[in-house]
Amino acid sequence: MFAPGTESTHELGRVGDAALIPTRFVWPYGGKRVFLTGSFTRWSEHLPMSPVEGCPTVFQAICRLHPGVHQYKFFVDGEWRHDERQPFVMGNYGIVNTLIVTSDVEQVGPTFSSSTGASNNSSRMITQMDVDNDFPRLDGPFRAPENDILISRRRVCEFLSQKTAYDLLPDSGKVIALDVNLPVKQSFHILHEQGIPVAPLWDSYNGRFVGILSPLDFILILRELEAHGPNVPEEELETHTISAWKDRKQQLYRRTDRLGRPLQGLAQASPYDSLKDVAVKILQNEVSMVPIVHSSSDDGSFPQLLHLASLSGILKCICRYFRHSASVLPVLQMPVTSIPLGSWVPSIGDRNSRSIAMLRPNASLSSALSLLVQAGVSSIPIVDENDSLVDTYSRSDITALAKDKVYAHIRLDEMSVQQALQLGQDASSPYGLFNEQRCQMCLRTDSLLKVMERLANPGVRRVFIVEAGTKRVEGIISLGDIFRFLMG
Repeated sequence: MFAPGTESTHELGRVGDAALIPTRFVWPYGGKRVFLTGSFTRWSEHLPMSPVEGCPTVFQAICRLHPGVHQYKFFVDGEWRHDERQPFVMGNYGIVNTLIVTSDVEQVGPTFSSSTGASNNSSRMITQMDVDNDFPRLDGPFRAPENDILISRRRVCEFLSQKTAYDLLPDSGKVIALDVNLPVKQSFHILHEQGIPVAPLWDSYNGRFVGILSPLDFILILRELEAHGPNVPEEELETHTISAWKDRKQQLYRRTDRLGRPLQGLAQASPYDSLKDVAVKILQNEVSMVPIVHSSSDDGSFPQLLHLASLSGILKCICRYFRHSASVLPVLQMPVTSIPLGSWVPSIGDRNSRSIAMLRPNASLSSALSLLVQAGVSSIPIVDENDSLVDTYSRSDITALAKDKVYAHIRLDEMSVQQALQLGQDASSPYGLFNEQRCQMCLRTDSLLKVMERLANPGVRRVFIVEAGTKRVEGIISLGDIFRFLMG
């Protein structure tokens, strides 16, 4: 957009006005196209910023401003951003940075160059961008007002109570159910070939739906079979039926909720149930989906499977309804770090936080599966030696082992996570290219609405909060986190 080393200078007043003070603005976090806007442009004009010579990730612009307090924000590659390392407040345009321009202080900072280094100049620049004492400033971490949280929760619950599961039904689509008498091997292949993570189980003898087959079942099956032999015997998968596995699973794994109470039977919902009730069933039973089943008979016979309801589908309804009336939910435009939700990398000296489970690409597939089961999470971030996000391994990735019957020729403790992920990728997309579709990311300064919209995408259950520029994992927010927060 600009030649290296050029500076964008913008006059924001009358030409020749001696009261205008040259002021440098800096965006040091990278991007392809970066613009600046603020109160000094009446928020209507986007001023282009130019990359610094020798520091292509640092952008700058010089504006001639009147003395006084100004607010500003950056528009980076189509997204609104603010600099978390500069003073910021909640304004009419969300979170904005603040700056006071005085007539007795030179506001133009030193020019960036490859010889002086961007980091030193950034720290010197910060000292020149301060806020007037009469203007609200944030000396510590910003926290969402408790009243705003309570108002937002009440309005979300009111909305969910008014909508029913019928609102989740698509105009068209298909739902695949599996007979409980199918061999495990065949069901394994069906999920992989159809590209679906879960399937309801149909008991044709009793004429009812009796459960859900999920990737977790295959993880437990493979671990169970490998524990009894050097390889996974294909004939074991061929002869064992889903029904036999479910009986075995019930003996081996006693399912309980968060309060230690046993979970029994299939969690399902009626199309007349409210979305709030559907969300509560998913959370309480700790499942990813519940089938929406309808029967015109009083005794529930001849049930019809209409849809598989998920938290992402319900969240999509919330986002669609409140997106254009964000003021109704005060917390939507607040940064996720101001809201009590998610898991975060502990700060130094913080003994109350739990560490986030992460793995290296060369970790064994066996360790990844064990971590998924023990931590009770849907996916694990795969990071390099700097803890920068390179991929994620999800429960649903286990179905890739059905490709060419890989499960019959490997040992879980000998295959690496990197090798397992390659099974599910095209030859044209080798491991090492960052997969944004798989790894949904946000920054700690991003709004709650942005995180919610990412989680509303089908198949996404966790958003990784990363550090700008390095992609170092700082936190994780899951669908469950969002709903437990919104529903109190």
